Amino acid sequence: MGTARPHQARMIRAFFLSVGQLGDKRIIRVFLKSFALTCLILAAIGAGLWFGAQSLVAWAGASAGVAGLAGVAAALGILLAGWLLFRAIAIAVIGIFADDVVLAVEDKYYPTALAQATDVPLGRSIVMGLRAAGRAILVNVALSPVYLLLIVTGIGTPILFFVVNGWLLGRDLGDMVAARHMPESELKAWRGTTQVSRFAIGLIVTGLLVVPIVAIIAPVLGAAMATHWFHGGRKA
Repeated sequence: MGTARPHQARMIRAFFLSVGQLGDKRIIRVFLKSFALTCLILAAIGAGLWFGAQSLVAWAGASAGVAGLAGVAAALGILLAGWLLFRAIAIAVIGIFADDVVLAVEDKYYPTALAQATDVPLGRSIVMGLRAAGRAILVNVALSPVYLLLIVTGIGTPILFFVVNGWLLGRDLGDMVAARHMPESELKAWRGTTQVSRFAIGLIVTGLLVVPIVAIIAPVLGAAMATHWFHGGRKA
């Protein structure tokens, strides 16, 4: 219990400090950029599904009734894809802009650490974001049969969803901050010593991502929380 309380205090502190900085102009700029890019990607996927369905119907020479059903199916597919992919795409996008969030938090709360930080190149940020999205999509798709089987338990599906995505998000959010303060060769060893606390951060952000409206700001809030959590365990 004694060792758990400092971790809980770090999480609570990280959450409230992050919420308190949401009005920072730098954070708002990151939110607007990341939200716009997320919407653009989702719109492109939706347009692809729609025109793909219409093209398939036209190629098959189907009747007007079938074409209408295909349109409805495409629309449902767009909604389903948006629901399933939003989290993965949002985390990938915030991965691209994470350096700006981390910089804003460090500038305000951890100036000493900021002075020693190394900016993450845009190329590496994009790769990290794409890897995060790829892991989220592949793991959740692979586990989709298990999600379906656990529906009969009433609670098994959400529990597994939170555990899996909490683990994934904890890794990715932690890496976004750690990449500024340690070489890539040291990240693996660092992950091994921070599994429990990173998992806790991931669970919190996963919870935020499933709450309507709040889900929109969850990626930015998660990046800020991860920054406070990272420095909370070190001498800033």
